Amino acid sequence: MLAARLHGFGDAADVLRVEAWEPGEPGEGQLLLEMLAAPINPADLNVIEGKYGELPALPAIIGNEGGGRVIAVGAGVENFKPGDLVAVLKRGTWCQRMIVSAADAVLLPEGTDPAQGSMLAVNPTSAFAMISDIVRLEPGDWIVQNASNSAVGLSVIQLAKILGFRTLNVVRRAELVPELKALGADVVVTEDCDLRTEAAALCGGKKPRLALNAVGGASALNLANALEDGGTLVTYGAMGRQPLKLPNGLLIFRNLVFCGFWLLKWKQQVSAGRLQEVMAFLAKAVGDGSLKLPVQSTHPLSSVHEAVKEANADKRRGKVLIDLTA
Repeated sequence: MLAARLHGFGDAADVLRVEAWEPGEPGEGQLLLEMLAAPINPADLNVIEGKYGELPALPAIIGNEGGGRVIAVGAGVENFKPGDLVAVLKRGTWCQRMIVSAADAVLLPEGTDPAQGSMLAVNPTSAFAMISDIVRLEPGDWIVQNASNSAVGLSVIQLAKILGFRTLNVVRRAELVPELKALGADVVVTEDCDLRTEAAALCGGKKPRLALNAVGGASALNLANALEDGGTLVTYGAMGRQPLKLPNGLLIFRNLVFCGFWLLKWKQQVSAGRLQEVMAFLAKAVGDGSLKLPVQSTHPLSSVHEAVKEANADKRRGKVLIDLTA
């Protein structure tokens, strides 16, 4: 068996090595998995560079989500059996075999595309948590977001459609508009749209109650100006590498709320029951095809450096996946 192990922080070519790996046998309450696929997320790239909010002790197998099949179960495991397809909620997924606690696995419907199942635990979960657990939205309410063609943004569009919310989506390039509309986006505009003056008309007279910001800078301010009084802007990324610059009046006169979201903190704060409820909802959506993320390319584990390089490139049209069976 092989695994991609991180031996330092910096350039992947220097610090990430594919090595022999043997996880052992599952103990009580554990599963032994044959890993099938794992995506490369921005958080993985940040960990490799040593720039993430929480870094592992080295050496470490990285990868913060993935999918696999159960090979064996330890004593006391009742909800899983050999052959089950699962999504993994634990770090260390860039390997061909892995041991996880049963609590860190989500049963996927049989027939689920393993590639889609491998992408369940980070971006769709972040999207669901932000639109469900921060502001109590009602069917018909509007959400405004930037980075709408990102994995989180695409998840927000599809999950909002399932839950009965509507989305006002901001993108950088006009050619993305038809793609997002086909996916279920209600309104799509480019960054040059002044949402302070246009949001009400675009949303049929009802301004958004929730804004999701993954860019920062002027783009985040544009989202804030779109909100109704008392609305909430959630920042979960900083792709533009620019700080939020907010006029005092948005706080004083419009009573807007600004907060951040980090999936790791959310998982630590919610109950085990709530986490399982969310994951079961998402597993069903992935299984029936109502939630699907684009894949740009797939690389064998032996080509992990090439995969990381591609994942770092600009203007990707989907996730870069590692095929852990090859």
